[in-house]
Amino acid sequence: MSMGVNPRRRYDASRRQAQAAQTRSDVVTAGRKLFEQHGYSGTTLAAIARSAGVSVETIYRSFDGKAGLFRAVVEDAVAGDAAPAGVPVQDWPESKAVIAEPNPRRKIELYASLQSGIHARIAPLMRVLVEASASDPTLAEATHQLEQLRLAGIARFVGLLADQGGLRTDLPAGEAIDVVWALNSHAVHDLLVNRRRWTSERYRDWLADMLARSLLPDDLAAG
Repeated sequence: MSMGVNPRRRYDASRRQAQAAQTRSDVVTAGRKLFEQHGYSGTTLAAIARSAGVSVETIYRSFDGKAGLFRAVVEDAVAGDAAPAGVPVQDWPESKAVIAEPNPRRKIELYASLQSGIHARIAPLMRVLVEASASDPTLAEATHQLEQLRLAGIARFVGLLADQGGLRTDLPAGEAIDVVWALNSHAVHDLLVNRRRWTSERYRDWLADMLARSLLPDDLAAG
């Protein structure tokens, strides 16, 4: 009598990936809450692990330590709910709208709206970052990496305007990048919204107007 052999259960990679994604989301959510409440130095990986229901080793393995987790928390806040983790910024729905818009003035308005939302989401984390990076070399490197990502995004946006003939002829592309870098900085947002109590809508409209005046030819800047 031959014995039937049960076929080996097929490895379910999709289920494992979903579990890993959920674990990552739980850790990032817990980290964001605790970083915002207690600051960087006041938040321990042990506390984040307890809140997320994972081990400290899992956090080290997934994020390469506390600074790596903080960077992931900031990147997740930048993306917001509309962009799943790992989706490049140029593939976000709001970014696609900016890219597809043919009118330079309207493109700037859409860009300002996108940036205003990003600043609002990450403002508490940026305050934590500024306070902690001066004394933590590892976090300072994470800060540099985040700023390089922001600079790359600004360069892409300026490139889009240039390709559409939307830049002033007397404004070199490099200087245009610097202008957007300064006007759209976290520091300016903090001064106007958090210190001078501007609404997000007022900041958005101001940013759009200042970028249009600074970057576009006169006949396009007015709308």
